[in-house]
Amino acid sequence: MALLSDTSLIVWLQQFSPTLDLPFKLITSLGNESFFLLFLPFVYWCIHRRIGSGLAILFLISASVNAIAKALIGMPRPFMVDPSVMQLAAAGGNGFPSGHTQGAMVVWSYLAVRFKKTWLCWTAGGLIFLIPLSRLYLGVHFPADLAGGYMIGGLLVLTFFKAERPVAEKIEKHSPVKSIPVLSAATVVTAFLVKDQGPYVISTAAALMGTSLGIVLERCWIGFKINTGLANRSARYLAGIGGLLVIYTGLKIGCAGMEPAWLFRFARYSLVGLWIAAGAPFLFHRFIR
Repeated sequence: MALLSDTSLIVWLQQFSPTLDLPFKLITSLGNESFFLLFLPFVYWCIHRRIGSGLAILFLISASVNAIAKALIGMPRPFMVDPSVMQLAAAGGNGFPSGHTQGAMVVWSYLAVRFKKTWLCWTAGGLIFLIPLSRLYLGVHFPADLAGGYMIGGLLVLTFFKAERPVAEKIEKHSPVKSIPVLSAATVVTAFLVKDQGPYVISTAAALMGTSLGIVLERCWIGFKINTGLANRSARYLAGIGGLLVIYTGLKIGCAGMEPAWLFRFARYSLVGLWIAAGAPFLFHRFIR
């Protein structure tokens, strides 16, 4: 473990700064929250509804596990313990496990396996390697953080592949409508369980609950289709992202300073998930066919 948390590799990589700063900052942005807010809806709204919904749930489960692990383990970041390490990017909270590494692992491996396209497999492999490498170069993670992200992400993907179809079939067998009160109650319970665990835990848990409920609502009463032309898909995406930005930024500004802060954060991220999974699809189904 001492070898994995050594900073010598980071210091060696940073000898190429500032030449490689911009490329690695661009690469690391592919693992940021803002990227996934734009990318996950794109897959769900415009590429493949079932794969997109599975990807969203897997990513949010992974993000929730990562947030909880960071809060429990409390490992510092390299620049906090070694003055020779430069902090070349903003990074808040604890370091272990790396959220960027874990997110890259679950998102791109899931897409590569589900779509089975050669070009996508190569792209996925490149991003699964380069996004974590960028976190080392930028001085915000130890090698141990990356190792943890890879291991946890890999376990989550394997578990999800085994459980996804049986769980979906069970829900279908017992009627998705019956899941709505269960998910609604779980949302309330989750809100109180995570309210003291920090903003990132609250955000990921809320988004997971809102998205899960939205997917069930969409399945029961909307049933939107993706088999439309490029123009309609583009219009859908722009309209959906417009609504998403209104909810995400509008509520952030409108609720600033309001108490209890945890409750408004939970409500905001729940509504973001609900909009992506059900609100935008309802808009598409009614007005952008």
